[in-house]
Amino acid sequence: MRSGKAKWWTAFVCCLLALAGARPSLLQSQQPAQPEVRLVLLIAVDQFRYDYLTRFRGDYNTGLDRLLRQGANYVNAHLEHYPTVTALGHAAMLTGAFPKSSGIIGNDWYERESGRNVTSVFDPSAQLLGASPGAGSSPRRLLVSTVGDELKRANGSAKVIGISFKDRSAILPAGHMADAAYWLDGNSGNFVSSTYYFSAVPEWVAAFNSTRPADKFAGAEWPTPAGLFKMPPAPGSKLYNEVYGSPFGNELLEQFVEEAVRAERLGQRGVTDLLTVGFSSNDSVGHTHGPDSPQAHAISVETDRVLGRLFDYLDKSVGMRHVLVALTADHGVMPLAEDLQRQKMPGGRTTSPALFDPIVQALSARFKPGPWLEGTAGTSPYFNLKLIRERGLDRAAVERVAAEAAAEIPNVAHVYTRTQLLLGQTPDDPVSRRVAASFHARRSGDLEIVFDPYWMRGGSGTTHGTPYSYDSHIPLIFMGPGIEAGRYVRPVALNDLATTLATLLDIETPSGSAGRPLHEMMTSAADR
Repeated sequence: MRSGKAKWWTAFVCCLLALAGARPSLLQSQQPAQPEVRLVLLIAVDQFRYDYLTRFRGDYNTGLDRLLRQGANYVNAHLEHYPTVTALGHAAMLTGAFPKSSGIIGNDWYERESGRNVTSVFDPSAQLLGASPGAGSSPRRLLVSTVGDELKRANGSAKVIGISFKDRSAILPAGHMADAAYWLDGNSGNFVSSTYYFSAVPEWVAAFNSTRPADKFAGAEWPTPAGLFKMPPAPGSKLYNEVYGSPFGNELLEQFVEEAVRAERLGQRGVTDLLTVGFSSNDSVGHTHGPDSPQAHAISVETDRVLGRLFDYLDKSVGMRHVLVALTADHGVMPLAEDLQRQKMPGGRTTSPALFDPIVQALSARFKPGPWLEGTAGTSPYFNLKLIRERGLDRAAVERVAAEAAAEIPNVAHVYTRTQLLLGQTPDDPVSRRVAASFHARRSGDLEIVFDPYWMRGGSGTTHGTPYSYDSHIPLIFMGPGIEAGRYVRPVALNDLATTLATLLDIETPSGSAGRPLHEMMTSAADR
């Protein structure tokens, strides 16, 4: 009996010793594997029309060339919102939401509660960090989540950072839970942030700013087919703003992005991180010189080179085989009106008074004179609701009179009233659908007015904002793990970007997303 017990005990101890010896290997096998996608990189090139990819293709040989050869290129991607401006485009990228859900209805709009115009990222409770004291910015006006928010909710260790020259371009794609957003302060030449994210900029940001990186461009020369452009000779706000409007701006931004990847160890920590980068200088050049200018061509080629440097750096620090890249733009741009006229094309210029004065005159004639407009934003008027109430008027009737007057203004193509948009009483055509998708009941104005194609407000340069193809047709390219390279011709929307990234990352779709996953480019048969 004792002998049997001894044998049993000996066998039991041997099992324990065997398990103990196996334990390290068992634990080792349970360690989570490194994610295939270690860094998601969103590249947003401000005002980069789709046709820049085709018109200048022969001059691309680094970054854009790599994307076009190795990426999934959606050649018929469009913005499905109105107006086509920076804040709306950058908000749509990683929310997938239309303005009617996101609440981002413009770069700025009239806020009835405060009686003033506010920007899309204006936040009086935040303070600027990294430069002279001033008002900060935040994503608090964004009403929906982003891919970055959902990524952090899925894994709190993930880092999400947004970087651009413009505050709205850095803040809106990154979202509410972002670890940081950085943008350029034109007065100091510093990269700055706000107290929404932290109480002081990280040490690496302060160290980068202390090297005065923008100052090295003093006196620098930018050669273009139109001549040699020279930067101001001395440091200061004049230089920093000139750098902003040149390819040197993109070069400066790329240097800061490299430092952010190094200091924050993005894509190098065993989790999936998200970095959004907005190259803003292309927009400044395009507004001044137009899309058909030598300057637009030159900065597009320089953008190719800057992206090539960024990819080379990421290849060394993260490994491009582990980087999921998405490249797109927030909007296009209209050709210069003078160029169109020389080409016998329609189009021209008008002014804000030419748009709003006839509306006020019609309301005054019908309902007696008064301060009919509280404010305006873009081509949208905000009526004086207090005056309407005091005179016992029907708001919808006021809208109809104003709309009839607006429709008679030369070169106005479409007019929509607030009541029509609230009730869904709009035509079923592409322009009307884009306007309806962008109407927010609490923030939008009382009329939405759309000009004929190729007409703009402004006396010089050019702009964007219309629902027409020259403003809505944008690049959309994916490259990296899980992506089947090729040319994809079916129509898609910028809203599809967020849903696609969420699907590839296997995280929750952002709360307001109206897009679809672009499954046809996914290499997994199960996803297709």
